[in-house]
Amino acid sequence: MANNIHSSSASTVEQDPSAKKPGGWRAIKYILGNETFEKLASMSLISNITVYLQNNYNLGGVLLVNIVTIWSGSNNITSLLGAFVSDAYLGRFRTLLVGSIASLLGMLMMTLTAGIHQLRPSSCGDPPHCPQPQGWQFCVLFAALTLLSIGAGGIRPCNIAFGADQFDTTTEKGRAQLESFFNWWYFSFTVALLVVLTGVVYIQTNVSWVLGFAIPTACLAFSITLFLLGRRCYIYIKPEGSVFSDMAKVVVAACRKRGYSVEPGCEHNYYDPPLMIKLKRTNRFKCLDRAALITEPSHELQEQGTPKNGWRLCSLQQVEQLKCLIAILPVCVSGIACFISMDQQNTFGILQAIQMNKSVGPHFKMPPAWMNLTSMLALSLWILIYERLYIPVATKIAGKVKRLTLQQRIKTGIVMSILCMLVAGSVEKRRRELALKHDSFVSPMSLLTLLPQYALSGLTEAFAAVAIMEFFTNQMPESMRTVAGAAFFLSLSVASYVSSLVINIIHRVTKRTGNSPWLGGHDLNKNRLDYYYYIIAGLGAVNFVYFSFFASHFVVNTTVVETGVKDVQLENVVAGNSANLPMRESIDEEKGLERPNTS
Repeated sequence: MANNIHSSSASTVEQDPSAKKPGGWRAIKYILGNETFEKLASMSLISNITVYLQNNYNLGGVLLVNIVTIWSGSNNITSLLGAFVSDAYLGRFRTLLVGSIASLLGMLMMTLTAGIHQLRPSSCGDPPHCPQPQGWQFCVLFAALTLLSIGAGGIRPCNIAFGADQFDTTTEKGRAQLESFFNWWYFSFTVALLVVLTGVVYIQTNVSWVLGFAIPTACLAFSITLFLLGRRCYIYIKPEGSVFSDMAKVVVAACRKRGYSVEPGCEHNYYDPPLMIKLKRTNRFKCLDRAALITEPSHELQEQGTPKNGWRLCSLQQVEQLKCLIAILPVCVSGIACFISMDQQNTFGILQAIQMNKSVGPHFKMPPAWMNLTSMLALSLWILIYERLYIPVATKIAGKVKRLTLQQRIKTGIVMSILCMLVAGSVEKRRRELALKHDSFVSPMSLLTLLPQYALSGLTEAFAAVAIMEFFTNQMPESMRTVAGAAFFLSLSVASYVSSLVINIIHRVTKRTGNSPWLGGHDLNKNRLDYYYYIIAGLGAVNFVYFSFFASHFVVNTTVVETGVKDVQLENVVAGNSANLPMRESIDEEKGLERPNTS
């Protein structure tokens, strides 16, 4: 029995015996350091790729926006692959390491495209008739972007999950630390970006693209080194198989038994093997319970009591894992609609800045990509105010810890996304009018007038994105935290693809029905970008109604906890006493999460 228990615990937590107290904030400093420098490298490219492709590859219009938007979406959708590999094979630490190395190779290739002129089309002398990249030049560019997407797929779903692994969420202290971790995770790398990215973007735009790409490449190499330095401080969760295949089995098994009733009062036997750690059974989405229904024991179970066919009979644990994922989908849809407005600033917002007066004072011209710093600054300031001013004051007044609820934060983020698009539309309308009045490609309007829309975009991220990330992670058990990260970045990915789809639809429809398309071409003065912004604002208003009357009912402020003896497991493994672990037959159901009954 002792050997069996030792094996079970070792399969859950792999611990370095030389570390006395792994995990906690001691490990988090290395994880946040890695995230900070990795984000520095990736954001230095993301923030300025629109300018780089326009100036060095002579791209513009819908093609440029589609490349940037689809690449941005691909960076996020590869998170699903990264989550699968992490859970089934490599674990979060190794997946993070492989992803970081892939990103490093991608940045090296981007540096080569900037340094070797044969990899790019020749410079544009006549703007309306610029030479376009050849097929093989596109291939080199797309190969670099693909490596960066693969790297993002390994890093994004695992970084937050790996950080969350360092806290014991079965305790009140651990849950409070985890909530602060989400905010400090955003705050730490954003502050570093505000300090360093200004210089990197300036170097890229005004000094040298080669040097501007070499600096983030070096930072990425340093982030890998820093991550490896902390390897003795981490708590490692071994991969135990991907839940994605288990979810597919639940769906298939439930469909096969769709003729059986699972309503209260019906006597049924369910396959529910004893587990050291398990989710509490819930009454939501009861139709999925059919997957664990034992209808023919002799045909479905082997002599030792295990299923003969996992596609016909699943455990209640597998069913509950799928329920956790389904429960976040309504909020996921609302997040997608909210993130669409954030996407516009990296493409059309930068194109606006390019065609505006960039002079700040008599001798300085501001790089267009610096506008993204406004979003980061707004995000950082709000998190700092919220953590260091609002929470202490509200707690003192209320006499207990007082935080904004997830519903309040998401609703505020949606409102910010609507205001962002309305402000952006108003600014674009005025910018275009002044440019046409002066018969100039560049409007005399200062690009500083874009600051409000970028600040609102940052506040959208500070309220909605942070809250949705926190909600996804809290509603998944620890064994599914990588899935939670993948779900968040999948939402960002779908938002990018939907944005690209809307752009192409509007471009084609307005090209056929009007004198000139609202979107497309190298000159925004010939388009009606303001109309497009108003359409996105309208979608945001619909999203607000959808969230307020439907999706908000799925948002709870409680953490899903896998109950059992995990807290005892970890304590004994760290102390080296895994052979003395107690085996508990019953599960403490009071730690489970009560959810609305949804069938």
